[in-house]
Amino acid sequence: MRQGSEMAFQEFVQLYQQQVYQVVWGFVKNAEDAEDLSQEVFLEAFRSLASFRGQAKISTWLYRIAANKGLEHIRRSKRKKRFAFLQSLGENRDEVNPPTYDHPGIVLENRERARILHWAISQLPDKQQIAFTLHKLDGMSHQEISEVMTLSISAVESLIFRARRNLRNKLQHYYRNKLL
Repeated sequence: MRQGSEMAFQEFVQLYQQQVYQVVWGFVKNAEDAEDLSQEVFLEAFRSLASFRGQAKISTWLYRIAANKGLEHIRRSKRKKRFAFLQSLGENRDEVNPPTYDHPGIVLENRERARILHWAISQLPDKQQIAFTLHKLDGMSHQEISEVMTLSISAVESLIFRARRNLRNKLQHYYRNKLL
């Protein structure tokens, strides 16, 4: 590897490492897994950089790799053990929803709400989960998501709409049963 190429790649990693980490963390909700997957994203990007055709922005291409790595991780986890994803939420609850108040009751309530929300998100179909996570947790526009997912903007809007509807139904069902 040439010295210039290595330095350019290091700059590339520094430029996008936080965004890539946030995308994969949106799927795995575990700091160690998110770090590992971020490294995998950059390794795959480096290996396939020669095949990048420039039809999309490089950041969009990188987000697509990150989203795919996140989904692959979830699928692997589900195959290994059905509830591995939910257990990872319990291991790092402070990361899911950092408490803003010191009262133990509020802290526990915030953790429980975050756990339930992330559980509900994990139950969405894959494409809905990706679109919803990229939009709501990563703040991407519909246009950016359409480029990452290689879908039309209307398809992305439809996925986000269905994800919201499914989450509303799951959460209403959960809270209704919890109160009874």
